[in-house]
Amino acid sequence: MTYELPIETDRLTLRRYLETDYDDLLKLQSSPDVTRFLLYDPKTPEQVRQSLAGRLADVPMDTDGQALTVAVILRETGQHVGEVTLFVHQAEQRTGELGFVFQPGFHGQGYAREASVELLRLGFEELGWHRIIGRLDHRNTGSAKLLERLGMRLEAHFVRNEFLKGEWTDELVYALLADEWQAR
Repeated sequence: MTYELPIETDRLTLRRYLETDYDDLLKLQSSPDVTRFLLYDPKTPEQVRQSLAGRLADVPMDTDGQALTVAVILRETGQHVGEVTLFVHQAEQRTGELGFVFQPGFHGQGYAREASVELLRLGFEELGWHRIIGRLDHRNTGSAKLLERLGMRLEAHFVRNEFLKGEWTDELVYALLADEWQAR
């Protein structure tokens, strides 16, 4: 199965990253507020250049470990507000993961939900996936609420299973199946 970009919603354009998105990605990935619950610390300019290079590549989404990350742009202003990602977990099992990262100034406005719905649609309807999960630090209550609003259910709470940024953290895993997506 294939997918097409860009994706347009009422308020957003989800598109491939461009070389000119470097400053926006730097602002996103170098912010301690943004990276607080992520698996990485704030990135250096050189690390962001490497990150951008990975986002520029055309990804077929048919092999374990591949990821499609798209820039989320406000249609009205052209402003970069964040990004959403689909990760291929197990291509043979047709399973993946949803991720999202947004600038704090754009939290609470429904942009992450609007963009995430489109990536779930892409995963289930265009790529033919069976199951999509969302994983997060248990302290990230805003993201947990978003996954619930997307129709995902809490499947696991792993207690102190990851040592991140100098401390043991709990991980929550949410999931949604293709038939649940269709029935929503």
